Amino acid sequence: MNRHVIVRTKARPDAAAVKVLAGAGVATVHEAMGRRGLLDPVLRPVYPGTRIAGRAVTVLSHPGDNLMIHAAVEQCGEGDVLAVATTSLSHDGMFGELLATSLQARGVVGLVIDAGVRDVTELTAMAFPAWARAISAQGTVKATAGSVNVPVVLGGAYIRAGDVIVADDDGVLVVPREDAPAVAEAAATRMAGEEGRRSRFREGVLGLDLYGLRADLDRLGVRYIDAEGDPQ
Repeated sequence: MNRHVIVRTKARPDAAAVKVLAGAGVATVHEAMGRRGLLDPVLRPVYPGTRIAGRAVTVLSHPGDNLMIHAAVEQCGEGDVLAVATTSLSHDGMFGELLATSLQARGVVGLVIDAGVRDVTELTAMAFPAWARAISAQGTVKATAGSVNVPVVLGGAYIRAGDVIVADDDGVLVVPREDAPAVAEAAATRMAGEEGRRSRFREGVLGLDLYGLRADLDRLGVRYIDAEGDPQ
């Protein structure tokens, strides 16, 4: 059995579900799927204000070596998200503007990498979204074998090729591809409910009353008292 492989796969989540998940964002999807799926919050966007969702193309790379990222570009297509894990902790700048240009030409919507990126000014100017453990100018080599489209653990989460990556300013989340339609439906229901609650909050209704939390306060023994010495 080969230790290092590049898997050619057509595994892909439901396109309509991905569209809903992209609109919902990380926090809503996280709640909709039972508060599961989050990657380590150390993975942060290199610039704010962007939200993506897409099919994961996974990479398992040696730290400080971006050979397999280059190999993975060939396996990427429209709407994909490149998800890069390393075999041990790395903060090196394994990804930059040139790789982003190559990915953008293939329609890739973003990158999640459990290592470093560089060329942040250029990535921002070209509007290529990336979430990373670090920003580092430290260069890398292209010398060590790894794998593409194999299951990886990235930011503490198990990700397979074809799963859905959702990412925004709140963080990064993975949705198993077979669960995507059900999670998207739950997320849409949650968004509709939140819009109704948003209207009530604008009217001045308190969360204590909207969610029936006064009974919980009472059950937990929380009591209201008047401060001594307040004017009557």
